[in-house]
Amino acid sequence: MSTAVEVPPGTAPPARPRRSLTSRPTGADIVFHRVTSTSAIIVLGIMLLVGSFLALRAADALSVAKLDFLTETKWEPDAHHFGIAGVLTGTVLIGLVAILFAVPLATATALYISEYAPARLQRTFITLIDLMAAVPSVVYGLWGFFFLQNQVVPLAQWISERFGWLPFLGIDTEGYVKGSATSQNTVFTSSTFIAGIVVAFMVTPIMCALMREAFSQAPIGEREGAYALGSTKWGMIRTVVLPFGKGGIIGGSMLGLGRALGETIAVYMVLSVVPAFQPNIFQNGGSSVSSLIALRYGEAQEFSLSALFAAGLALFLMTMAINFTASTIVARSRSGAESG
Repeated sequence: MSTAVEVPPGTAPPARPRRSLTSRPTGADIVFHRVTSTSAIIVLGIMLLVGSFLALRAADALSVAKLDFLTETKWEPDAHHFGIAGVLTGTVLIGLVAILFAVPLATATALYISEYAPARLQRTFITLIDLMAAVPSVVYGLWGFFFLQNQVVPLAQWISERFGWLPFLGIDTEGYVKGSATSQNTVFTSSTFIAGIVVAFMVTPIMCALMREAFSQAPIGEREGAYALGSTKWGMIRTVVLPFGKGGIIGGSMLGLGRALGETIAVYMVLSVVPAFQPNIFQNGGSSVSSLIALRYGEAQEFSLSALFAAGLALFLMTMAINFTASTIVARSRSGAESG
């Protein structure tokens, strides 16, 4: 038989543990959960199917090339003498040139929109930047080939002639005369450098959107605290906004790099595709995996087609690795974790 606990007069009753809070999902919650879960599974399934399809179609070529597929610079699949070392180098160089131009441009644009632009104009600027991502690749390619190239060639020649002793900046071709105006049209056009700049403008909107979102979520309290300690506008950005948005900067840069590595049409239109090892970014000619596939797909026989699928598989795996790494970095970015 239980006895009640007597509480002395004037004292509070003993605390009792509160029952755990539970919530019952509504019908809309259940539908939303099932739809999002199904969509995620479908996306992962499609990615797995694409990878499996590429691997199956590339099996014949990979069984012949074996490890030489990653080290061979020539592309002669009909002679069973092929590899992606040359075109993969060109792909990476185009991506690095694009990131070299796109990261400062995207970071400065994102900071201006989130920190300096008038409130009434922020939405307009955001819309204009987002519209850049909707411009077709062929438009960027035409712009790069007919306009940008003529503006960039003198700069490329100037840099190459003064810093050509550095790796990737020199010119390795016969008949080149230093300082010659004729060499501009024969040596410095349709280069990896020009293709990288075109791709930079294509990936900037994606990077800018992610960076701007990270900057705009910097805690108000830490912003005001920096001002209260006598910080200037730039001092607040340097000590609060930039450290807080570091994950967005890194993640946006890597997502942009993944996008740059897979660009096809614009690179194909601007670059003189040479499926060989060509490391000089200012010199005419170059290659990328995607442009090689676009160039050789229409005339490829059965085995050559399998080799192109193998090249596509390598690009697919590399791009997926970069995108997953970027997503992980962005997901691990936490509010105020590194501001100080």
